[in-house]
Amino acid sequence: MTWLRRLGIPASLAWGFPGVLLFMLGEGIDQGFLSAYLADHGVSTQSIAVLFTVRGVAVGVASWLSGALSDLWGPRRVMWLGSVIWVVFQVLFLAVALPTLSFPLLLVSFALRGFGFPLFAFAFLTWITAATPEHRLGRAVGWFYFCYVGGLLVFGALSASVLVPLLGTYPTLWFALACMLAGGAMTLLLVREPSAPASGENPVGVLFGSVSILWRNWKVGVGAVVRCICSSAYDAYPILMPIFFTQTIGFSLTEWLRLSFVMCATTMVCNLVFGAVGDRFGWRRTIAWFGGVGCAVTVLLLYYVPLLAGQQYALALLAAALNGAPAAAYAPLSALVPALAPGHKGQAMAALNLGAGASMLVGPAIVAVFFGVLGMAGVIWIFAGLYLASAVLVMLLKEPA
Repeated sequence: MTWLRRLGIPASLAWGFPGVLLFMLGEGIDQGFLSAYLADHGVSTQSIAVLFTVRGVAVGVASWLSGALSDLWGPRRVMWLGSVIWVVFQVLFLAVALPTLSFPLLLVSFALRGFGFPLFAFAFLTWITAATPEHRLGRAVGWFYFCYVGGLLVFGALSASVLVPLLGTYPTLWFALACMLAGGAMTLLLVREPSAPASGENPVGVLFGSVSILWRNWKVGVGAVVRCICSSAYDAYPILMPIFFTQTIGFSLTEWLRLSFVMCATTMVCNLVFGAVGDRFGWRRTIAWFGGVGCAVTVLLLYYVPLLAGQQYALALLAAALNGAPAAAYAPLSALVPALAPGHKGQAMAALNLGAGASMLVGPAIVAVFFGVLGMAGVIWIFAGLYLASAVLVMLLKEPA
């Protein structure tokens, strides 16, 4: 279809994009209220922290495995595996673990559900990088992240804000399962693009190769480091920003949540912008200047504008939107890094996803180590410095002609 091609969406994969959005909407619906729901039903804060920590480890491992297994089995099979895992453990979580509030069952079902969505979503991203011509790959990756971020962080939160008052918390969790089933079926049954065939390689060799490529191809290793940096601050925001905006600035929690929504919605929309910019301006320059330098400047604005302006909510909203925009400029990284390893695109994506998973540990770890010593301002400057370092690292990578 000509109009899809102009947008940068591969026609053969077109149904997969709304499918990913629906799937990620199912994953994202409970993010804003699940911890509060568990606390209201007697689960301790420490136990809730353990649940989310173990789930984070599962997400990181599955993010890495998605690319490696796509090389081994082909993306479609990996997406089927992710869908089945999500359904089985979501049903166990809703039908058994939540009604009984058995902590071992909560831990097993909630943590193992975390394996599902990275296998589904990132295997589809690997499929995109394999099936899309390179001159349109930046836009295709931008559309993927539009759907991924939109489902997980934007429409998931919006759906919860409507459904929880209307249906109640527990029925809303079942609605998440319906969204996931719809998205999974749409992608797996309607996408006609042939998935890459199984490689026939030794499974252990493929899995080891998805890690060893970090040093076998140093450019892929650099890309993984940049991928870790690009989202490390955003993985630290849930720890830092609610406290900063409510206790230091004096906004209400609702006002902070609106700021967070504006930031995520801006990132979602700008994924499309920077996907197209990357195809025209160059992936490397887009990531370095708009992503690295842009995030370094705007993370400082997000901190200093409210600090200096006080309770000027319009200025805080503007700072949040400005900080959300350049985060999307890292999207072409998913086009650049596989192009640097044309014979091992799945392994390159696995390394990139490993960097994404590592950021879930690196961001909070920076807060844990440096907040007590340097305070909020020091941590913000560390993240700004890391963003500038990522810009320098990206410029070391020479993209294909």
